[in-house]
Amino acid sequence: MKVSKYLRGSGRFLAFIFAASVLWLLFDMAALRLSITDANGEHGKERVLKDRELAKKIDLNPSNMKQDVETSKRSEMLKRLAYKRKKPDGIHGENEVFPNSKNGNIVTRTFPKLAAGSDLKVQVDTKLLNTSNKVSSGSKGVNVKKEVLPQTKAPSAGQQGKDIKLEFNGKKDYRIPQQIPPQDFQIPQDVALSNKSDHMLKKQVKSDSSNNAPPKQEHVVQQKIVLSENKSSLVRVKTTAKPAQLHLNGSNIQTGKLLNSTKSVTKQGALHKVMNLDVTLKPRDVNAPGQFGWAAEVPQYSLEESRRRWSEGYFNVFLSEQIPVDRAIPDTRPSACAEKLVHDYLPTTSVIFCFVDEVWSTLLRSVHSVLNRSPPHLLKEIILVDDCSTKDYLKDKLDAYMSQFPKVRIIRLKERHGLIRARLAGAAEAKGDVLTFLDSHIECNVGWLEPLLDRVYLDRRKVACPVIEVINDKDMSYVMVDNFQRGIFKWPLVFGWSTLTDDFIRKNHIKVSDPLRCPVMAGGLFSIDRNYFYELGGYDPGLDVWGGENMEISFKIWMCGGEIEIIPCSRVGHIFRGENPYKFPKDRQKTVERNLARVAEVWLDEYKEIFYGHGYLHLLNKNVIDIGDLTEQNQLRQKLQCKSFKWYVENVYPELEAPLAKAEGLVFNLGTRKCLVQEKGSLSFGMCDLSKQSQHFSYSWVRLLRQNASCVSPQVTGGGLTLEPCDNTKPHLRWLHKTNKLLAEHLIAETSFQRLCLEAGPNGNSIHLKACDESSSYQKWQFTHYYSQ
Repeated sequence: MKVSKYLRGSGRFLAFIFAASVLWLLFDMAALRLSITDANGEHGKERVLKDRELAKKIDLNPSNMKQDVETSKRSEMLKRLAYKRKKPDGIHGENEVFPNSKNGNIVTRTFPKLAAGSDLKVQVDTKLLNTSNKVSSGSKGVNVKKEVLPQTKAPSAGQQGKDIKLEFNGKKDYRIPQQIPPQDFQIPQDVALSNKSDHMLKKQVKSDSSNNAPPKQEHVVQQKIVLSENKSSLVRVKTTAKPAQLHLNGSNIQTGKLLNSTKSVTKQGALHKVMNLDVTLKPRDVNAPGQFGWAAEVPQYSLEESRRRWSEGYFNVFLSEQIPVDRAIPDTRPSACAEKLVHDYLPTTSVIFCFVDEVWSTLLRSVHSVLNRSPPHLLKEIILVDDCSTKDYLKDKLDAYMSQFPKVRIIRLKERHGLIRARLAGAAEAKGDVLTFLDSHIECNVGWLEPLLDRVYLDRRKVACPVIEVINDKDMSYVMVDNFQRGIFKWPLVFGWSTLTDDFIRKNHIKVSDPLRCPVMAGGLFSIDRNYFYELGGYDPGLDVWGGENMEISFKIWMCGGEIEIIPCSRVGHIFRGENPYKFPKDRQKTVERNLARVAEVWLDEYKEIFYGHGYLHLLNKNVIDIGDLTEQNQLRQKLQCKSFKWYVENVYPELEAPLAKAEGLVFNLGTRKCLVQEKGSLSFGMCDLSKQSQHFSYSWVRLLRQNASCVSPQVTGGGLTLEPCDNTKPHLRWLHKTNKLLAEHLIAETSFQRLCLEAGPNGNSIHLKACDESSSYQKWQFTHYYSQ
């Protein structure tokens, strides 16, 4: 009765409304649950499809199963470590590895070591890859703006694509035992490292901040930034110890892109495309003088200063100082280099610069080009060897500037030793697997290092040289050189460049990006396995200062089992000057001549006569020049079981014109119509007969008229002739032939005060010396074969 009371009138209507609401609520909850189930089903279906797609790409053969399991375990371990990682305010390490939450890829971040309490400022300083103007909700506070950089004729390389991984699973595939120089390897005893360690120098920079000290180093790191739900990009980030904030603005984007790392696997290991790094310290000023390798111009009001300062380096020092130390240069590599692959686990390298009184701007530009365009994990260190410079700016100022780069070390020699021993000092301190020697007035191009190291990695006896391009000494422009050029020499051991002929290129199917066998390297720029360098004995420590060292090490490499190659995909610009600005402790010409004579005596075998015959006969006189003791070098050659120079000529440099005699065969007298004969230790004439060895003579490069080991000796005082054992060092045995236009066919006794010529008797029954007569046919002689005039 009580219930029916409440269901009368308006109560009945309210009860109906309440019941309907409850039923509607229940029905709505059921529908929502069905919707969630359907959504999960669709998501699951999509995930299954993705997994199947991924499975098709994964190699599931049994040989790879174990590696896949190990990789998976490692990935899981890295994830656990990554999630324990502290926020930036607690950063204290250099390298930390963590997974990308979107795709699971492993990403490496490199952070600077900060002092306690320091904050971190991160600025993006590189053009983004695959960017979008839209940013996901997880990227608040980040402004993204696209920017189109000005294009040069050959812009910096780079392209869009997949993510790049710089972490190679912690492996090192270059298994060469760490070897220090042999204990018996001699370097100057007075070589000393700079007394200022990195930490001391950093303190000095801090204390000198009021005196225009250089800014702190901005560390370049790789960081993946999420741009949208389906896109992410690897960007180059600079970090400095400043209040923590993240800036991503198009105005700061630079040309520091990485080429996509397209991986493949070979018998030697995983491969990737060359990393085309091009880092800049600050936003690049496109209008700066010399930017992008363009020619710079001296203002009219500075022409006098430019001329006055030319002698400081024998190039345009004034213009060099106006050009940024980290300027961009055009990518001059052949287009095919973009598709070339190099190995992941390449050896590390120590880059060695030797200098004396080098111009400040060019030295800095050289170092910056290596730092900015070399993969950091391959660049072990940069060693600057100061060969006792006298310029003040190369003392404390250089120490302070270079202290901002942890990988740069300075070695100072207490007295001047020259390039050769300075390089030996730098090599002795090197810690990298490969030694890379560079001149101190160069600019490395993008992608320069990996192709060199890859050749050494494939064969530790290969010595790799970059293509040396030209930095114009007048306007500092970067000039591309012709392809297919290799280093050669001409007598007397003069280095030069030679272009391969079209026929040779076609016959051997040589491509523009293929390595070229190089008979002789320029000597200033090359990479060599450190252990192999010492196995070869390094440079001959008996060589003085500068000159001939490129010949010595080139002959040594080829003849003792190695190879020299020019790598077209590695390019380095070099300032070529018309005059050498360096002072020599002794006479420059005598120093170079002495070095070349030392090389000739050790490596040229019987071909050394050709060297001496091209203007260096005076070096045969031991009273004029002392080339030093050659015992150790000869023993080294025997120990290494090196091949002969004849082998080198026939197999490495067959184009070399190297006849062992200037002329040979029968010696025919025009007056008597007979030939010279040597019988029983005396000279006479006979009817010419090529079959008789007694009529065969040779005219050597050192101007001896010889038959086997016997030489014709003029007796100036009596006018007669004798035969005596040949000796290249004795000037009185020398004859002039084909050297005087008026007496071209005469044989002139070189040492006679009066001009005396070899003459046959009218009846062909005598031979003697007589005053030269250009019209006498009895004084005219001809050899059967002439190889050189």
